[in-house]
Amino acid sequence: MGGAVVDEGPTGIRAPDGGWGWAVLFGCFVITGFSYAFPKAVSVFFKELMREFGIGYSDTAWISSILLAMLYGTGLGLALNFQPSLIMLNRYFNKRRPMANGLAAAGSPVFLCALSPLGQLLQDHYGWRGGFLILGGLLLNCCVCAALMRPLEAPRPTSGPTPPRPSRRLLDLSVFRDRGFVIYAMAASIMVLGLFVPPVFVVSYAKDLGVPDTQAAFLLTVLGFVDIFARPTAGFITGLKKVRPYSVYLFSFSMFFNGLTDLTGSTAGDYGGLVVFCIFFGISYGMVGALQFEVLMAIVGTQKFSSAIGLVLLLEAIAVLIGPPSGGKLLDATHVYQYVFVLAGAEVLASSLVLVLGNFFCIRKRPEVAVGEEERHKPPTDVRVDSREVEHFLKAEPEKNGEVVHTPETSV
Repeated sequence: MGGAVVDEGPTGIRAPDGGWGWAVLFGCFVITGFSYAFPKAVSVFFKELMREFGIGYSDTAWISSILLAMLYGTGLGLALNFQPSLIMLNRYFNKRRPMANGLAAAGSPVFLCALSPLGQLLQDHYGWRGGFLILGGLLLNCCVCAALMRPLEAPRPTSGPTPPRPSRRLLDLSVFRDRGFVIYAMAASIMVLGLFVPPVFVVSYAKDLGVPDTQAAFLLTVLGFVDIFARPTAGFITGLKKVRPYSVYLFSFSMFFNGLTDLTGSTAGDYGGLVVFCIFFGISYGMVGALQFEVLMAIVGTQKFSSAIGLVLLLEAIAVLIGPPSGGKLLDATHVYQYVFVLAGAEVLASSLVLVLGNFFCIRKRPEVAVGEEERHKPPTDVRVDSREVEHFLKAEPEKNGEVVHTPETSV
């Protein structure tokens, strides 16, 4: 399943923040691009599928929902590349992690810009069956990128016995004791109910307005092109020293912005209005994509990230399996696209309120006992410490890789 990702990396290694990490970042960029762009790009085939099989919008929406649910919750297919690549990326980057996550997340819009018009072109020349076959062949490039994921190796001890490696559980359910994780998981599950609905239906919406197929598919290219710049920018801003402690609130704002865009986009009645909607949706969607895993890492820390991301994606898989088909059911019943966009916007707005209110009212207080313990163990200022003792202490207590120091702003 999505949560069954075992993070067996050594805990005593400092994240290199570069080196081979750039190769890992490139691999994660390609894998993320295929993983997120492909389920949206196949929406260009929906009209053809509806004509051939005589089905409705809710039936075709199941295609994207099942693809995303497989990615999130089952651990099969693209998930075998996607989730481990995220874990490897967060092992190789610590100080530059927000920027690295933003650049890796930019793979989604870059590939969406390419796959959407390519899918329409393949359908025109080879039909939807031939298009699926060629796109499936392109997905095999993820196997090459997976070969770039090298595990970090711990330095060999110069003397003394090698300490035994601590046993790791396949799935660490102790993250549910963290109120911050529970609030994040609730907000993320509500968010994905509506987050993927507009990209799935916007092409069909344009075609129903009488827009030519090529121009309708171009809407996803516009969305993806704006998203390309939004994700790295959001990652760079989040990485700033004064902004990073408030990443949870920035993530809440991006969700609110996305939901508001859906509500205003429901008023679009022509192709120009849909283009404007795609521009603002690309900005807000890029912010969400760049911040979601960075915020999760800030909440749970490096050592529990593998279990946390697996559990969150599993919960999101259930929600994403409901979101687009429910929008399709609403569309089949009303034949009004505006209602679908309003429903999606309301769901994303609700998720932003859950996260920001939960973070505000459930901030983890620093216990006074812990402060007293630190004061009690603080070394006297007038005592000299021999350099050999310092060296022995550093060897005995290696710094954990990329462990995030929790602050009231990053721990809900």
